[in-house]
Order: sequence, then structure tokens, then C-alpha cells
Amino acid sequence: MLTKRLIACFDIINGMVTKAVQFQDNINVAPADELAETMYNAQIDELVFYDITASSEKRGIDIETVKKVANRVFIPFTVGGGIKDLNDMYEALKAGAEKISIDSMAVRNPQIISDGAKAFGSQCVVLSTQVKRTKQMPSGYEVYIDGARVATGMDALEWIKRGQELGAGEICLNSIDNDGTLSGYDLELMKIAEAAVSVPLIASGGAGAPEHLSDLFTKTEAQAAIISSMLYSPRMERNYSVHELKEFLAKKNVCVRPTK
Repeated sequence: MLTKRLIACFDIINGMVTKAVQFQDNINVAPADELAETMYNAQIDELVFYDITASSEKRGIDIETVKKVANRVFIPFTVGGGIKDLNDMYEALKAGAEKISIDSMAVRNPQIISDGAKAFGSQCVVLSTQVKRTKQMPSGYEVYIDGARVATGMDALEWIKRGQELGAGEICLNSIDNDGTLSGYDLELMKIAEAAVSVPLIASGGAGAPEHLSDLFTKTEAQAAIISSMLYSPRMERNYSVHELKEFLAKKNVCVRPTK
């Protein structure tokens, strides 16, 4: 049985981890490298760091913050935001990232997916997609870019199929509707995605309680869950430790890497 992964997600602005609700009203939490070390010591399985204003500001990813985080953790570490070409991917990997997440630029230039897969291997390329419910798309979901600010007119299901064909090794689906609401993952979204693609799927957006993780892992084929608010958000009545979450999942017969 494949081990399910818990991925701590950092939305970064100027080197600081921030928290938002449905991509709005960001508040600062902590310096990215400090929180990364805390999560590493808590035995989180992976980290992902999004430079959330890089694309909209039309600049490259914050390489200095990538380096600072990479120097303090020794677990798989994915970075995204402002990745425009192979050189940007190379610089992020050289700075210490293990995988590259591409989102807005992949929509603008899908060739970057196949170029990255050929240059660094599919295992290094994660297609991250922000999606929102709509009756206008066949799948019921539309792709958004630039920090969920811009609608693309693209059907989410067709886009992730194409991403897999182009060489993405993993696909991360973030529900704009559920993001920051603490109401649970969009399980319907994950179910239609798993029927369409065969690469590992990562669920994002909405986790607020341990039950949301067990629902995801027992009711869908998602291989990993992105969590943030549950771990460190000041908006939560309480935060959960990685140990608590994994212990809860193990009791629900979800295969997770145990904490020591």
C-alpha cells in the first residue's frame, strides 16, 4: 500500500509565509525558513513553497528564500511562482528545490511542461492548477491563473489530461472555492480527476480538521494532501501537530509514515 503524504504549504510574499481566505486578505505568519525548519522537525513529509505574487508581478521566483528554506530542511521540497523557462527551473533546483511547480506559465506556454520533463525528469515537474466551480465548463470546473485572479476559459479536466500527456509527474488541484474555508477538500473534484489521469494527485484547499484528511484518503485516490491552516494559521481556534494528524490517520487505517 502506498504511503499517503502530508505536505505543508507556504504561500510566500517577500520571504514571509502568509495566510489568506480564497486568495484574499493575506496576513503574515512567520519567516519562511524558520517555519520550514519547524515543520521539518515536526516530521512533515514534504514542503511546497509558492511565491504567490511572482507571476502577477511578472518577476522570477524569490531564489534567496528558496536557498534559505533548503538550507534548513532535508525532505522533498517543491517551489513554484515566477517559473518562466528551463533556466528558472534550473536555478530553483540548484538553489535546493527537489521539484518545480508550474501553474500560470504552464497555461501560457504548455511547452514548459515537456521541456522540464525532458531536461530534469517528470518526477521534477508538478503541474499545479487553481480551479473554480462553474456550470460553463463540461467538467464543472474552470482553470484560473495569476493567483486565482484571472479566468482562462479552460476546462480543468481537459487541462490536467494535457498536462499529463506533456510530461507532468504529479498534478496538484487547488479548489479556489474551498481554499482557506476550513470546510474540507473538494472530493468531487478529486474523484473526476482520478478517473482522467494516472499520475499522482495532490489535493489542496479547504483542510481544517483531521477528518478532512481521512475523508480525502479513504474516499478518493489522492496520494497527498496539502495542509497549511491546520498547522500554523493564527485564524484557527487551534493548530494541529503533524504527530496528531498522522496518529489520527493511522487509526483510520490510512497508511502514513509514522512520526518518531
